[in-house]
Amino acid sequence: MQSTTPVKTGKASSISMALAANRLGIPSVVFFVMAAATPLTVVAGTVPTGYATTGLIGIPVSFIAIGIVLAIFSVGYVAMAPYTANAGAFYAYISRGLSRPLGVGGAWVALVAYSMLQVSLYGGVGAAAAPVLKDWFGVSAPWWLIALIAWLIVAVLGIQQVGVNGKVLAVLLCCEVAVILVFSFTDLFHPAHDAVSFATLSPANLVGSGVGALFSLAVLGFVGFESAVVFSEESKDPKRTVRVATYLAVAIIAVLYAFASWTMSVATGPDKIVGNSQTQTTDLLFNLAAQHLGPALVDIGHLLFVTSVLAAMISFHNTTARYMFALGRERVLPAALGRTSRRTGSPIIGSLVQTVTGLIIILVYALTGMDPIIQLFFWLSTTGGVGILFLLVLTSIGAVVFFAKTNNGETLWQRRIAPIISTILLLAVTYFAVTNFAVLLGVPGNSPLTWAFPIGFVVIGLAGVVWGLVLRARQPEVYSAIGMGAKRAIADANLGTTKSSTESAVSQ
Repeated sequence: MQSTTPVKTGKASSISMALAANRLGIPSVVFFVMAAATPLTVVAGTVPTGYATTGLIGIPVSFIAIGIVLAIFSVGYVAMAPYTANAGAFYAYISRGLSRPLGVGGAWVALVAYSMLQVSLYGGVGAAAAPVLKDWFGVSAPWWLIALIAWLIVAVLGIQQVGVNGKVLAVLLCCEVAVILVFSFTDLFHPAHDAVSFATLSPANLVGSGVGALFSLAVLGFVGFESAVVFSEESKDPKRTVRVATYLAVAIIAVLYAFASWTMSVATGPDKIVGNSQTQTTDLLFNLAAQHLGPALVDIGHLLFVTSVLAAMISFHNTTARYMFALGRERVLPAALGRTSRRTGSPIIGSLVQTVTGLIIILVYALTGMDPIIQLFFWLSTTGGVGILFLLVLTSIGAVVFFAKTNNGETLWQRRIAPIISTILLLAVTYFAVTNFAVLLGVPGNSPLTWAFPIGFVVIGLAGVVWGLVLRARQPEVYSAIGMGAKRAIADANLGTTKSSTESAVSQ
């Protein structure tokens, strides 16, 4: 186990603690990444919602299109990984690629976005578990009680070794993917009118009015794929692990979502998928399966729908805690956040802060009577996803700038062509997401929420930039280490960073 004693050279190092290294292989990182994407939640919830709200049948092909966009983005993303091994992934990428103040701003946006994604799921798990408890045990439990039980599970796992979390996620994820495949093949083998239709896979569905909403919904289904870099410091062979895990996650997610959403349209018929989605909503997947598989397997599917949400909570909790750790370790936020457990190597203070945040949100929503599905789960998860989309754009631009100054053997495709293409494509997707935000939230076009949430991220980001500039003026030794991660900070500590080198870094 790594020492958790701060490294000092005359004055305190900006690194106070270290994450436990060499704990995660490629499978474990893939499980973290895919658990955050919540496959069963997307297939059972996002897919019928997309069909119902847009009235379009291009959901399957939109997943393929977004998968290609994110695969192109991943080229520059993983190429930068060896230079930015840091638990605060976006924070490090934007700092190294663009500037330290922008990196701090990006980190603040990431913290809020990932935290929103995590706490939103407390509303989702309450709604998902309530029918199961009612049908199986005849128990009517309020959503907040179920959420508190889930909160306790996540709180306990959050301070365990990261490998323990990976094993839990592996079991949950494999079960939910198995259910998706069983349900999907059942739909495929029982097509409407006894004919398999490929109409929803036609690229022609990506042209026309409303396609922006399709792209926006599709990209939200991938949120979490980017988190492989967050676990780079705890991975075995980080360079290879991050690269393979990222590509695997994007490919698996794209194929799984496209296949599942296509087979649903096969079972209903392309001409009826929209109508069935509007009347049956999140029950559509299970109702189609019930026609041929019987109630037992459908009950298992409902149970795994609950565990899918729980798995995402665990994954996003770990991601958020590691962002806090990265910022605390470099003293961009209070140094206490950079502490890790001597026993488990987990970011214990960051985990506890996120645990307290979740408890406060549950209590506030329970005491005020706000809707846990619409106002907690749907609004916060959608908004958090848009925040991540903003960060993907900045990171892609950062890769372009970074490789304009750095070339240690990367190909032209890795350092220039792919990052530029992904920047253009992601800017287009972001435009679609912002202009169709009312559709994503399910609110009228003139609702204040359509501009309040996106502008909120801009304000948070600008506040982070200002704080980065304050650090440059008042704490140059902290500013010089922004985004550098453990290796740079420990190396500086061992070598005894001089005042002149700090002033040189600040002037950059």
